Amino acid sequence: MFDKPIVMLDFETTGLSPDAGDRITEVAALRIVDGRVTERYVSLVNCGVRIPSFITGLTGISQAMVNAAPKAAVVLPALLDFIGSDALSAHNASFDLKFLQAESRMQGLMPAHQGLICSLKLSRRVFPGMASYKLAALAAALRIRFNSAAHRAEADAEVSAQLLLHIGAHLGSRYGLRTIDPLLLESVNKQTAAKVPEFLRKRCIAL
Repeated sequence: MFDKPIVMLDFETTGLSPDAGDRITEVAALRIVDGRVTERYVSLVNCGVRIPSFITGLTGISQAMVNAAPKAAVVLPALLDFIGSDALSAHNASFDLKFLQAESRMQGLMPAHQGLICSLKLSRRVFPGMASYKLAALAAALRIRFNSAAHRAEADAEVSAQLLLHIGAHLGSRYGLRTIDPLLLESVNKQTAAKVPEFLRKRCIAL
């Protein structure tokens, strides 16, 4: 399995773009070590903005819930301290990364993670031909269970972590990899699906 820790991240937000003023409402970060989740940081976030009604309908996160939560100035330093210099992963990672960077800038902070792995891109490359690569669809196809409601940060991060472990197990079994460096997953992200098998076979030979 992975030879270095990977932190799976998921944000719930007020919308799609921090450039449009959208903010995070909930965060979950799960550290994967030795093939299992060993630590987690989970918190609602008082983001100081109004929660749109459609977001409450989608996530169940209400204005009252975030009003009672720790402020972003408290959550972000704790989150970055939790992530540290480990590799970071998320499903549709570019979305979570832009919010992480935007919220960090607001607090005068700088993320220190080493590398970024997108489990959505990995799924497209490792499991080509799936009907959908949305998290819920992948979970259903791969028989990964949601332990609580989707569109909450911890539930989505938990399923994303199990998806990443499923991908790792698949690559290990198919290509004879005893351990997988997060850097290898980053490299797979950058390949086209058609090139992944040959890329990994060459890497195995090199190892």
